[in-house]
Amino acid sequence: MANTQLSLANSDEFLTQADAFIEAHWEEIVHEIGTLVAVPSIVDFNRATPDDPSGPEAHEGLRASVDLAQRLGFKSWDDAGEIGIADLPGESDTQLAMICHADVVTPGVGWTSDPWTLERREGFLIGRGVIDDKGPLVISLYCMKFFKDWCERTGTRLPYTLRMLMGTNEETGTMRDVRYYLEHYPAPAFLFTPDNAFPACYGEKGQFDCAITSLEIPDGRIVDFTTGSSSTNAVPSQAALVVHADASNLPTAEGIEIADAGDGCARLVATGRGGHASLPEGTVNAIDMLVKYALANSLCNPAEEAYLRMIGRIMDSTDGSSIGVDSQDEYFGGLTCIVGTIHREQNRMCITIDIRYPTSTTGEELLAKFQALAADADASVELTGGLPPFLTKPDSPAIQALASAYREATGFDGEPFTIGGGTYAREFPCAASFGPEDPHDVYPDWVGPMHGADEGVSEESLKRAMRVYILTIARLMALDLAKLGE
Repeated sequence: MANTQLSLANSDEFLTQADAFIEAHWEEIVHEIGTLVAVPSIVDFNRATPDDPSGPEAHEGLRASVDLAQRLGFKSWDDAGEIGIADLPGESDTQLAMICHADVVTPGVGWTSDPWTLERREGFLIGRGVIDDKGPLVISLYCMKFFKDWCERTGTRLPYTLRMLMGTNEETGTMRDVRYYLEHYPAPAFLFTPDNAFPACYGEKGQFDCAITSLEIPDGRIVDFTTGSSSTNAVPSQAALVVHADASNLPTAEGIEIADAGDGCARLVATGRGGHASLPEGTVNAIDMLVKYALANSLCNPAEEAYLRMIGRIMDSTDGSSIGVDSQDEYFGGLTCIVGTIHREQNRMCITIDIRYPTSTTGEELLAKFQALAADADASVELTGGLPPFLTKPDSPAIQALASAYREATGFDGEPFTIGGGTYAREFPCAASFGPEDPHDVYPDWVGPMHGADEGVSEESLKRAMRVYILTIARLMALDLAKLGE
């Protein structure tokens, strides 16, 4: 089997079979993506139970994923609502694995269609999760089906067991699903996650998350200040501010709707341009829009003004330069810094900070900077999360195997890279993130990004990604997996 597999992995015949499989199954693949998109699988720890550890909706997304794996003929199970597992047994129990997540971020605003209904539009799929990460999850399971069908047709087995993992809370940053998995199962010999871009990602920036809370302000003019989303790892596309003010006397401003909220209050709703926290360039933070408006029009008392000026200073840049935390290195480039959410509770205001940082700084250094910044505004800082940078050298055998398979399957060039986002890869001893987004694709402006409104992906991009993954799995199956991490 290993020799036959190796021969096919290096032949045009193998890719011809892959192309035929993809075309034969494409309509059902699109249907299954739509089935998963229809589940609003947002993590809600406030509604978590022992049966639904990430909340009922996230668990429903996991159930739908496991159901698909079972219908495709794999031994599959939902382990305690934490993670789903599907296996194609090989000659060896040694595992080559893939992992995707069934949870998604909240839709936010700005959609031109229902985010929970898959729309096919001019060769694109539109809906929450089509690229992050439900579309990749479905095509990964169908890549497994390709090999299942191939083994049944040839009467052989793959050299290694092929395993698919389906997570439930990647978007929260906690990744407790993977930690649960590694507490109960051995790590795969090698794993890749289709939750990034091609040709291959060899490193992920460190993550620093904190909350900055004001002192109690009992007689403030701000009645409420909130974002339309609770996702701390995204630039908010909408925010709302309610203040004691006469709405009819407030000046108009681009992107801000002003209305009478009753009881002598005005409600201001800002609509910006959202995006992932790791890629803030080109976004417009709706919180920043309202902070600048409130300061320019004297809509707060002195204590509120001090707090707003502090967070406005943070949002004056997305590389941390406005507050002196900017940093860069040879592998990751520059740091990114965003304010993700704001809320008011018990006469206090609180914001969340999301920073992705290179190896040239540390979480401890960042915490010290924010503590000093907050002290000047009579605010306090709480560290809410953090991970050091994750790095596998780009010339490692594992990374080179992925990148070369991508180049052969697509005919495109490209070198391995690093990212500011965090994926499941950093949780495993030998892993990488690998597609399905392709830097060679150019999408129209109406196709939104992951975490943004009108999240979309080209059908041709997903088909090409399947071709890459099928060839990659065949190539990896022909190698000594024990040496991939060396």
